[in-house]
Amino acid sequence: MNSLRLCHLVSLLFISSALAADSAKTSPPNILFAIADDWGAHASAYGTKWIKTPNFDRVAREGILFTRAFTPNAKCAPSRACILTGRNSWQLKEAANHICYFPMEFKSWGEALAEHGWFVGHTTKGWGPGVATNAAGQLRQMTGKPFNALKLTPPTTGIHNADYAANFDDFLAAAPADRPWCFWYGGIEPHRPYEFGSGVAKGGKKLSDIDRVPAYWPDNDTVRNDLLDYAFEVEHFDTHLGRMLASLEKRGRLENTLVVVTSDHGMPFPRGKGNAYEFSNHVPFAAMWKRGIAKPGRTVDDYVSFIDLAPTFVEIAGLKWAQTGMAESPGRSLTEIFRSEKSGRVIAARDHVLIGMERHDIGRPGDVGYPIRGIVKDDVLFLQNFEPTRWPACNPETGYLNCDAGATKTFILDAHRQSPGDVPWALCFGKRPGEELYDLKQDRDCMNNLALGNRAVKLHAKLKDELHAELKQQGDPRMEGRGDVFDKYLHASPANVGFYERYMSGEKLKAPWVNGTDFEKKPLDD
Repeated sequence: MNSLRLCHLVSLLFISSALAADSAKTSPPNILFAIADDWGAHASAYGTKWIKTPNFDRVAREGILFTRAFTPNAKCAPSRACILTGRNSWQLKEAANHICYFPMEFKSWGEALAEHGWFVGHTTKGWGPGVATNAAGQLRQMTGKPFNALKLTPPTTGIHNADYAANFDDFLAAAPADRPWCFWYGGIEPHRPYEFGSGVAKGGKKLSDIDRVPAYWPDNDTVRNDLLDYAFEVEHFDTHLGRMLASLEKRGRLENTLVVVTSDHGMPFPRGKGNAYEFSNHVPFAAMWKRGIAKPGRTVDDYVSFIDLAPTFVEIAGLKWAQTGMAESPGRSLTEIFRSEKSGRVIAARDHVLIGMERHDIGRPGDVGYPIRGIVKDDVLFLQNFEPTRWPACNPETGYLNCDAGATKTFILDAHRQSPGDVPWALCFGKRPGEELYDLKQDRDCMNNLALGNRAVKLHAKLKDELHAELKQQGDPRMEGRGDVFDKYLHASPANVGFYERYMSGEKLKAPWVNGTDFEKKPLDD
């Protein structure tokens, strides 16, 4: 080979190598989306002393820790519907409700990515509970193919037997080398039930570890044990996250994987999940992407909503929204925060989020819901309760079905029976006024309703006007006088339809997610 040909060959090899390197830099990242079930904004990265989350903390430390991330709807199925579609609950028809028939017209980003060549999979809990089928009556894979074969012996009776991390390894082994992938780690924890006392007995925790019990619960050993049992389950979720990060590192894939860790809504305690308070909708949220986050180690205080996730994933996949076939989203991609080097408030326009709810669990006459709309802006929360004559956690005589069974719930209900109308019961289960306004800087537990009387009148009116204007723009039926449409959508569990009427007529019914003692013996006075 003469020197000219050799130089030419070397030059071609150099160009080929450079193109390959450039392609690696511009190829879309893989996505690991880790979502816990019922984990509130408690992590050691946030300063919570009684929960240890070293792997969530690592994602935050090597990426971005978000302090103001919210779900639009604090219940499993509607929250996950918002994540998957990029639309708020009131824009999703049946999918605003819990245990619904998911409308075929709304495509998920998991389905869109799969259509564009991505290898998409999940373990355990994706969207649900509910029914999602296509036009042929087949179950939709909204979070990809299931990987659920591998099991473990759980450390408590309340923890699921799925080996989440091993199932992720199965997914990675199946993923084609020439295609980007997206994996949804859908942990069951810390969903109830819990093994009472497991946080102390098996987690090595102490009741004194808890530095603060929210003001709307009694501070006693029962409640503290319940909190530590919850903490133990959060740590189980975090352990599997750590195993997944280690697996990616071992394979050399962590560098170009976007890792997002969060929960679908707040914890399964009275006044938490199933409500619309800060405690209900505020979620843990951290993102790590070594090739895509300009400056890691930042804490960002911008308001972030779950409707921002779909635009984020679509954008980093290199797709235009119009290519996906997904319905229009009011969400805003997080990539502008990823590319920034700022901490604190990064983008001025991200100063609020909208929240709300419709029908969660059954247990009211006519299977109706408890409609709420709200806005969180600059650490002030405004809520509008559209049907304040209804019981917010469902009717007492049918067990307050929109609050899962647990030691804290049972204690509060038992105490109320001894002293009717006591403060914890009134705040957690009692009827509420039509409007609520809270200063979250001064009143993080939402105890002092500024909407009562003539306090903060201008702020109250301003937030209500802003909320209504945005809801009208998004086509919320509540703003058009058609809010009852959400109560008319079919419930996807026929066995529970008409639960209130059937139970009150003497039919022997059980709701497995609550205790028999949660049912009041007779209807309570308003």
